Parts: sequence; structure tokens; C-alpha cells
Amino acid sequence: MQANGAGQDQDSDLPCRNGAQNGAASSPGTAHSNGLVSGPNNGNTVSHNNNNGVSALPASNTSTTADGKKKKRMSQCEEDVIRLIGQHLHDLGLNQTVDLLMQESGCRLEHPSATKFRNHVMEGEWDKAESDLNELKALMHSPSAIVRMKFLLLQQKYLEYLEDGNVLEALQVLRAELTPLKFNTERIHILSGYLMCSHAEDLRAKAEWEGKGTTSRTKLLDKLQTYLPPSVMLPPRRLQTLLQQAVELQRERCLYHNTKVDSGLDSVSLLLDHTCSRKQFPCYTQQILTEHCNEVWFCKFSNDGTKLATGSKDTTVIVWHVDVETQQLKLLKTLEGHAYGVSYLAWSPDDAYLIACGPDDCSELWLWNVQTGELRTKMSQSHEDSLTSVAWNPDGKRFVTGGQRGQFYQCDLDGNLLDSWEGVRVQCLWCLSDGRTVLASDTHQRIRGYNFEDLTDRNIVQEDHPIMSFTVSRNGRLALLNVATQGVHLWDLQDRVLVRKYQGVTQGFYTIHSCFGGHNEDFIASGSEDHKVYIWHRRSELPIAELTGHTRTVNCVSWNPVLPGLLASASDDGTVRIWGPAPFLDVQDVEGLNEKNFHTNDMFTRNGECVRAVMSLPAPLAIKGLARNRQDVRLTGRSPIWAGQSVHL
Repeated sequence: MQANGAGQDQDSDLPCRNGAQNGAASSPGTAHSNGLVSGPNNGNTVSHNNNNGVSALPASNTSTTADGKKKKRMSQCEEDVIRLIGQHLHDLGLNQTVDLLMQESGCRLEHPSATKFRNHVMEGEWDKAESDLNELKALMHSPSAIVRMKFLLLQQKYLEYLEDGNVLEALQVLRAELTPLKFNTERIHILSGYLMCSHAEDLRAKAEWEGKGTTSRTKLLDKLQTYLPPSVMLPPRRLQTLLQQAVELQRERCLYHNTKVDSGLDSVSLLLDHTCSRKQFPCYTQQILTEHCNEVWFCKFSNDGTKLATGSKDTTVIVWHVDVETQQLKLLKTLEGHAYGVSYLAWSPDDAYLIACGPDDCSELWLWNVQTGELRTKMSQSHEDSLTSVAWNPDGKRFVTGGQRGQFYQCDLDGNLLDSWEGVRVQCLWCLSDGRTVLASDTHQRIRGYNFEDLTDRNIVQEDHPIMSFTVSRNGRLALLNVATQGVHLWDLQDRVLVRKYQGVTQGFYTIHSCFGGHNEDFIASGSEDHKVYIWHRRSELPIAELTGHTRTVNCVSWNPVLPGLLASASDDGTVRIWGPAPFLDVQDVEGLNEKNFHTNDMFTRNGECVRAVMSLPAPLAIKGLARNRQDVRLTGRSPIWAGQSVHL
């Protein structure tokens, strides 16, 4: 019959034939009716009287089963699914099951010529495999690919001869078979060098080859299959590939996916769609740091995620220790003496040093040794300077600093001036990973790249409004800008194009610092003048979370680079909030609880220590979750119902 628009030739490239037991055997007693040879280690015994012929039937949408019932012909999609299932079962060694599936469905896994080719490759019968290529040539969309396939076959043949010590035979393959192909002469030169290998181990190491056997031949077959149409031979492990793609796509579309997971299918359930709850996302106040006594202008986690530095109008920098297990913060050191306040902080690449800058009228810069708490350098080139921003060179031995009065310096750790760039009114700085290029936003509403080695500069980003601050992704490709009256913009630095404008945030002419964060830096967070923290998925313009709790402008946010579920925000209300996932709650015996609720951002103390906030839940349930050990629980948050009360269970 004519199936899928092809003729009746039984050697056509069509995988399914209704009403027939399909497949082809390369030799009697070895092949299955599905056209594949049983693997040596599958442990299955298969009868050898399969009908490998293919009958030509009249064209019809139905076929007749053994009991005389008519069966509707399968669609192309259904045939493809059966072939995918059959291939997977075959890979598992379930060849008898594959035979039954192919026999009942009227399909075959692959074209008989492809089956012969597969068998000959796996058995190392290279002359027969090369002959099979002539049969496959008529079935291929690109006949020129035959040369590539032949080259791969002969390369394997050559290497196996060398491993077996048959140097003369290998040399014959190289001279009489590979070279006349006039393909990839550079590779042929490399192959010829393997003739000098003294032993098999040396050959396998230099050729990065597994050696003669099933492993290398299977890899060879995987490469060869890429040149064959899927109707002739399915790509290897095609079902697993499709499932892996589906899982990855679901993760990419999940707005709250923020964890590093195993890329294999064994780590997920295929029975349910992938979804992450908002409760797993850093949307809940975990801790409120109140040690600053004035507006907090800046916060930044260290590169290793174990410390947080906060700078304030109260002239101090506080360094906090992050407990990686509990994700709680404790005061580590207080660095004092910044007369104008601290509006910007930068950790050195190794987190050994911390640089603090002040506001516009500050002409000084402080470089602290974090471990000892000692001031290493206090730098001031001129009392008329304004040093408001700083960035470390990746080598950790230099930094650049500048301000809006036209100063742009490169200095060493002792504050010695190495280079300067005159007339650049700097708003924000960033050093790229190449160690040469410094990005600087200026008062001309642009970001330019400056090279201190060859003293060249170039325009990279041009906005229509002042750029208040910017930060760059770890890979150096993307820049996140806080633009006056416009909000948060994402730029591609390589293509020099505006990628996305994020909505929701209130951005006037205050300096607000946003950040990349989360696993793979898939998320963006920013403070706002409406007292909120906004979080977006990088691909979505609308916020996926608006965090409330601060009572004045949120000046800065910082996402922990190691703990993707930990976020910090600094505000003019004098506090630093640590945001994390929803806390664990004991939900036993919840029946009959009254209607009084705790609110999302309420904070509690237990035995004098801050504990995580709870979601909006009935009050006794929330208390029960926090007082499992019958400890006193005092609410120190903002709920008018429970503020200042103690409850004992």
C-alpha cells in the first residue's frame, strides 16, 4: 500500500506498515521483527521465526486485525510516538516487548538498510558498513553527507587497526581510503601522527578515544545517525531528549524557579508539571537589622555570600556574618569614622577588603581590612574632589573611583594614583572581567567604556534621562540601569541595545541601586521610592513580587550570590530587611483556630533572638509554629492586634 505519500517499494524510508510484521534481519536467527538486533546484555531470549517481510496492501485508512475487526490507521504523530517508545524499550533491553509492539502496531523502528548498517558498525564489519552506505545514499536528503559518514567509519577502522598493532593495515587505510576522500586533510595529518604511538594506552590518550569496543562504536553510531533522516533511523535516545527539553522549558517558564537542580531526568517526576511556589521565594521578612541609627544608604553581600556590609548616614559601616545553615545574620564588626556617611560599598574580589565612599560632598575614600577591622587606606586627592563611586579591578590590586566633579582615578591598595582621566563626571563605575575596560555612567545620560591601557573610550549605552546607578551581570553581557523618572532598564552591552523596561517601580531623582540575583541571575530586584522592593523575572516586564515592610524609600537591594533564597534591602527608615522563603509552620491540630491573623512581614523574637516572619495565618497557628518547645513568643512587628503581647503555650 501507499503510506505517508510514498510508493510501494518495501525498501522505502517509511517507518510504519499497517497489517504487516515489519523489520529486516541482517542475518538469520539474530534480528527481531522490529529490525533491530538483540543486544548481547539484555538477557532476553527471542524466537527466530519472525516474519521480516513487508506486504504491499491497498491504500486504506483502516486495517483488519486477526479477529476480523477493522482498526483505524494511525496518524503520523501516533506512529512517531510508537517508534519513540520502541526505541526506548530497545535501549532498556526489552526486545521481545518491542517485537510485540511493532507487530501489533504495524510499525518498524527503522529502515531495513539502516538496521543492517547499525549491526555492521557495532560488529566492526567496516567493509560491509561501507557498502551499506550506498543503499542509504538514496534515502538521504543530502547525498554529500555520505563522504562525511565514510570518513568517520574509516577513522574508526584506522584507530582499531592501530590499537591491535596492525600498523601496515592502518597505513593502508590512511593512504588508500582516507586520503583519496580529500576531506578534512587537517584531521588526516593528526591521524597520521598516531602511527608513532608506542602502545595502545598512548594511542587512546592522544586520540581521546575509548578504544576498540562497544563504547567507541556506540559514539560513532551516534555521530553517523545525525546525517540520516529520522524516518530512516531515529536519533539516539530521542525520547529522553524530548522529555529533557520539556522539563527544561517548564523550568524556564516557571516564574519562581530559583534552585540549582540536577539536569538529569532522575531528579524530577514526569507525572506532574514543574512548578515552584511563591512560598519558596525570598518574599518574606526573615530578619530586621536595626543597629543603624539613621538612614541606611547601601548594602552589599560579599562575593562568597558569608558577609553583608551596610553603609549608613550615621557614619558607620556594619559588617554582618551570614550563617549559611540558618541564614541568620549577626553583627561582626562596626567600622566608624566616615564623617559624611556611607553611600557606596565595594568588596574586593577575594572579600579581604572593603571600600567605602560617601555622598556628593565627600572627597575621601576608606579602604578597610575586613578581617582585622583596621583602616588600610584613607584616600583623598583633593578637598574639591567628590569620590562617590568605586569599582575593583578583577586582579584585586587596583581600583577605580570618581565622582560628579570631574574626577576619575585608578589607584593601588595604598591609595597611590596610577592613572587618571580628566573631565569625566562619574555617577557609577564597573570594571569588566577583561581587566582593562572600565564602564562609567556620567552626567550625559550615557555609559562609556574606558581603557586605561591604550587611553581609548567608546560609547556603549545612551539613555534619554539621567542614569542614577547601574550594575553588570556576572558574565558581563547585561547591564541593569536605574534611570531617573523611568525606572529599571536592562541593556545588552555586547549588542548595545535596550532589552527590556521593567514596570512598577517608582524612581525619581534619588539614587536607588538594583541588582541581579537568584540562581543563574534569572531575577532582578530593585528598591523604590514607594517604600517597596520589587522583583522581576528577567524575561518579564511585570513584577512577580512586591515586598512591603519598609516605611520609607528603599535605597538599595543585594541578592546573596551563593544563597539564592536570601535578599537584603536597605531603607531610609533606618533598617535593613533580610528576605527569605516562607518559614516552616507546624500545621497539626489547626481545626477550631480563631480568625485573628498574623501578617506577612510581622517579626517575632524567641528567647531574645529574631526569627522568621510568618504568612497571614490564624494567630494561634502562627504562634504554635514558632513555639514548638513551649517558649515565650513576643511579637515585635507592626500588627496592631498582637504588638507587644506575650503568649505562652
